[in-house]
Amino acid sequence: MFAQLLQPEIRELIDNKNFAVLKDVFSNWPAADLAELLSGLDEDEQPVIFRLLPRELSAQTFEHLNIDAQKNLMANLGRKMVAGILNEMSPDDRTALLEELPGKLLNNILSLLSKEERDIAKTLLGYPENSVGRLMTPDYIAVRENLTVSQVLDHIRKKGHDSETLDVIFVIDGSGYLKAEIKIRQLLLSHPRKKVSDIMDDNFPALSALDDQERAVFLFKKYDVYALPVLDSEGVLLGIVTVDDVLDVAEEEVTEDIHKMGGMEALEDPSMEEPILRLTRKRAGWLVVLFLGELLTATAMSYFEEEIARAVVLTLFLPLIISSGGNSGSQASTLVIRSMAIGEISLRDWWRVLYREIASGLMLGLILGAVGFMRVAFWHNIFGVYGVHWFAVGTTLAITLLGVVMWGTIIGAMLPFILKRFRLDPATSSAPFVATIVDVIGLLIYFNVAYLILKGSLL
Repeated sequence: MFAQLLQPEIRELIDNKNFAVLKDVFSNWPAADLAELLSGLDEDEQPVIFRLLPRELSAQTFEHLNIDAQKNLMANLGRKMVAGILNEMSPDDRTALLEELPGKLLNNILSLLSKEERDIAKTLLGYPENSVGRLMTPDYIAVRENLTVSQVLDHIRKKGHDSETLDVIFVIDGSGYLKAEIKIRQLLLSHPRKKVSDIMDDNFPALSALDDQERAVFLFKKYDVYALPVLDSEGVLLGIVTVDDVLDVAEEEVTEDIHKMGGMEALEDPSMEEPILRLTRKRAGWLVVLFLGELLTATAMSYFEEEIARAVVLTLFLPLIISSGGNSGSQASTLVIRSMAIGEISLRDWWRVLYREIASGLMLGLILGAVGFMRVAFWHNIFGVYGVHWFAVGTTLAITLLGVVMWGTIIGAMLPFILKRFRLDPATSSAPFVATIVDVIGLLIYFNVAYLILKGSLL
């Protein structure tokens, strides 16, 4: 917000070429605030500001920018400056940028890195997409267990400026195997002559480089830590993952699930930055599928043409029936999908969920059925619109609502389990998708109940 307020003054200084003032103003700005300011400026103004920043601050600011802003700067800054920024960036943030670049541009960018940094970049890019290996950084502090606390602190003073975090110090053996970890707080509070082996903790969570990034999110939440070690299959320490990277993953995963639950493909960019044609394509696919599904509703109704012609009053409640089933199903699917996402339930819990949703569906159906019956009774007594058969009509509505709500609840709860069982994303069982399935069966329930109750009277 502060950065946005200063944008007019910054633009005026740029127009007047007061670069000395700008350089002095930005020298002590936090990188996150600078990134916010740059994001609000025009593309031709961003490089002007960026050239005025100290090297270390420019790299930190670059890490906070979105991919589009980073690409714009790389295209408008000189190769030497781009090389300096990329070599100064933390390996994990640099990997996030590199994996978004097309092959030809990627090779050009890699050529700007030093041999050491290029080897690191290629190693991280060699891990599967969406794996923990793409998130990790090799910048950490590792020590041996035979060192004293004083020696470890001296080591941190010498090497700590290159580390991604100093919250956790890792203890390894001569072959690089991770043996334990030490919290920095414990280290600072221990006697200087104490051995690392006396204060280290060999009970620690760890990630594999091939783990899915969602597992990293789960472990960070479970253990409430700032960094987790990443190991190979033999237990050798490869790098660490820090909480800032995991927060980005969590945001991406939640955004993707929300898009899918809204009945569309996940977007790669923010919706306001997504090209209209690509945005339309991602929305149209599911809309067509859902439309074809809803055609089954028309097909189902065609089988009851005669009943509808005899008792037109039945059509008055169709929107109510359809919406109630879809709403109950959407509620159930949302609850189950969210519980799956945060690790509250797994595939083996399907029967527990089914039991609970049957009970919930029964109670919800009874509530809506009672409300529906009272509505029919009230309208009949006030307006007399349902004639002498109002009680039968109200009973039909009440029983139908009970059946449809129970059906919607069960389908909404079980569909995510079915999708997950077949290794599909449970979020695909979105509210529109569930509603489409429930609509067809809901109509069948409605007209069959109506036929049984109203046969011989209205039918």
